[in-house]
Amino acid sequence: DYKGQKLAEQIFQGIILVSAIIGFIYGYITEQFGWTVYIVMAGFALSCLLTLPPWPMYRRNPLKWLPVQDSGTEEKKPGDRKPKRHSKS
Repeated sequence: DYKGQKLAEQIFQGIILVSAIIGFIYGYITEQFGWTVYIVMAGFALSCLLTLPPWPMYRRNPLKWLPVQDSGTEEKKPGDRKPKRHSKS
């Protein structure tokens, strides 16, 4: 559902933003850029774990689909199509 997608996107962006800020500050204090990268990667992994699986909190507002209607016409087979003719330029 659309509300669940919006929630997942907000959670994903929030975790990435917070981990980037924390990683930058910690890396600046320790003067180690590697720690910044590790903390951002950990935030990315955490956000993927929380947003990629179809958790029930993202499926609270399911979409209502239209019922299937029988059109009454037969489907055309791929061989029934007329070949396209290209105009000569």
